[in-house]
Amino acid sequence: MDAVIIIGGGLSGLASAYFLQQQGVSARVLEAGPRVGGNIQSREEEGYLRDLGPNSLMLKGQVVPELIQSLQLDAELVEANAVAKRRYILNRHQQLVPLGPGVLLSGKLLSLQGRLRLLSEPFRRRKQGIEEESIADFVRRRLGPEVLTWLVDPFVSGVFAGDPQKLALAASLPRLQRMELEHGALFKAALAGRKKPPQSKARLVSFRQGLQTLPLRMAEQLHGPIHCQTPVDRLEQHADGSWEAHSARQSWRSTKIILALPAPKAADLLKTLHPDLAKELAAIPYPAVSTLSLGFPRSRVKHVLDGFGLLIPRILGLQTLGVLFSSTLFPNRAPADQVLLTVFIGGSQNPLAGRSDDDLLQTVLQEIRPILGIEGEPSFSRCQNWPAAIPQYELGHLARLERIARMNEQLPGLYFRANWRDGVALGDCMEAARQLSQQIVHQV
Repeated sequence: MDAVIIIGGGLSGLASAYFLQQQGVSARVLEAGPRVGGNIQSREEEGYLRDLGPNSLMLKGQVVPELIQSLQLDAELVEANAVAKRRYILNRHQQLVPLGPGVLLSGKLLSLQGRLRLLSEPFRRRKQGIEEESIADFVRRRLGPEVLTWLVDPFVSGVFAGDPQKLALAASLPRLQRMELEHGALFKAALAGRKKPPQSKARLVSFRQGLQTLPLRMAEQLHGPIHCQTPVDRLEQHADGSWEAHSARQSWRSTKIILALPAPKAADLLKTLHPDLAKELAAIPYPAVSTLSLGFPRSRVKHVLDGFGLLIPRILGLQTLGVLFSSTLFPNRAPADQVLLTVFIGGSQNPLAGRSDDDLLQTVLQEIRPILGIEGEPSFSRCQNWPAAIPQYELGHLARLERIARMNEQLPGLYFRANWRDGVALGDCMEAARQLSQQIVHQV
């Protein structure tokens, strides 16, 4: 019998196994796909190095930097280009405007009325009552509708592939809610933060061979067995409380099972064991997102690409969510005299059902050519489709998590660790994996 069985070999599952191992507990990992890493995949083709899913990692706090050091990956790290601090947004005239404090006052993004409304934020009353609030409602109330339209909506659609009208503030951006609760106003909270002792600076990084280096190294360091191409089709709980995971003609038994799976896949495994719990998991939405990696001769792109990338407000009617300047962000991502752009399309506000790869390619080319001054066809083109990309923390999500937790108590020995809870960022997933491993070790 295994000490722990982890179903799912993505970052959450691997990190859970690694942190358990650090505390002396070995885990068996069962992965349905041909390789570990989940959506974290990197490919090197024709001199281009591209990430198919997540493209960077924020090193901050204590857990993630210590994990990188423990994995002996420091020598593989590559720091983001200093110009990555500059991020562009498309304004109402379809001009690229670099974000920063000055842009809020210059008139390039917000009207005079919008700027005056923004400056009145410190004098706005804090929210009364406990009614749940969407990101859109919060921003309109505190910062005004123009900030929502030209700043927050493109951020939410570009980062979360979501709709600020639907996403819950407390679940998706809890820091903003805390800032108002603790200080009464966001500007006051920002000033208070500047008075605190400086913390270690966050660093935006990747690895020489792409972000997939992280899960691959983690898997190499695990002592417990990893089974790829091993989809679990049934879970069984025995009378003695132990669990059995069945896959084709094989099965494994343990007193502790971690489901490190997207919510719908976890729901499929639990629909006969606990239909109500499965129903709650299946209700968490995952919009489709497609990532297009496009290479161009440097001479065919007029924009200097001096930044992280650009975001596009939904109000402009374009389907493209944003563009990452990949060959600017990290070194050796494109051949000499070429540039690599990573373009995102889809999300909650732009369904992709039935769209072909060529259709998506022609759409984004038509939209980004005038924005970046691109001439001609791409010299390199790849499309990666994610039918269920990022879980959406929509209104009611925290209440749903509470219901899931109560139902989970009826299934002792079963644990969840995935990005549909505790945060979608890679760092959040690793920190939550460490917390879960400590919880399990105390119970072993």
